[in-house]
Amino acid sequence: MPRVLCDGRELPLLPGESVLDALLRAGRAVASSCRVGACQSCLVQATGGTPPAAAQVGLKESLRLQGYFLACQAFPSADLELASRGAEALQVPARITEITQLAPDVAKVLVSPEQPFAYRAGQFVTLVRADGLARAYSLASLPNEAGGTLELHVRLMPGGAMSGWLSSGQALGCSVQLRGPAGDCFYVPNKPAQALVLAGAGTGLAPLWGILRDALAANHTGPIQLWHGARAPDGLYLRRELQELTTRHANFSYRACALEGDVVDGVTQGRLDDVLLQAVPSFSAQRVYLCGDAGLVQQLKRKVFLAGAALPEIHADAFVGQPPNAVAAQP
Repeated sequence: MPRVLCDGRELPLLPGESVLDALLRAGRAVASSCRVGACQSCLVQATGGTPPAAAQVGLKESLRLQGYFLACQAFPSADLELASRGAEALQVPARITEITQLAPDVAKVLVSPEQPFAYRAGQFVTLVRADGLARAYSLASLPNEAGGTLELHVRLMPGGAMSGWLSSGQALGCSVQLRGPAGDCFYVPNKPAQALVLAGAGTGLAPLWGILRDALAANHTGPIQLWHGARAPDGLYLRRELQELTTRHANFSYRACALEGDVVDGVTQGRLDDVLLQAVPSFSAQRVYLCGDAGLVQQLKRKVFLAGAALPEIHADAFVGQPPNAVAAQP
């Protein structure tokens, strides 16, 4: 069994256990959320030894060179030394400045960083509460708007520790830490005439809202379609704003669909993937952005690929929540 040292002390590592599991079992204060390497909340830094390659997949080259790795994906086969709080050097202090309701179960949360925070619209950040609780949220804002304020769309999850805190309004005015940005789901203005298809369900609209406005601000000339799905029509937030954009930009169209509920004008009944594939039978030569629940995103990715989209033209950041019975980080 490899020897793992954390902050100078030996960390017992059980067979088949990840570094994150061992850290949390030992009561170490390390942030975590998805546990599948998607949210990047559980970054720690190796101060000796080489992190497992699988624990650095998806990280920026600059982070890999500094020894940062994802604790949830680290199953060491050789001795490793690490600093559990090494990622704190990457955090930016911020304050929650506004919380408003967008839908019955969706809140808009505005966060003001206390120093410049560079990102691309559509990427995601990890929000870290004072007690160490961390969750990843996509950025709906544009870097050059509202004085650098970040816009997050938070879905209220039943029993959700972070979403409940944010949606209740208790977080207003509170200090938090930001880590990131991360993710490759953002607009690149290299093919201004290319057709764009943006599809997402629920708060999967958040990154698409940023990507859409980024593309329009860059004077993208190709057709842009945005498809938003929800369980019921009242979950289709920002409808008015999106419809207004269709009147101002001839190349932009917006489609909404809902699984259930009363028939509403302008809303198609049905699953997002079914409605999208019926309306767009071929995705050849189109750039596709997919956001939302991990299961839906994986289904959509497969379907649009089979319908002609090239893999390099499919950009997707799935939302992965905290797994059931996950051990919480200790402050």
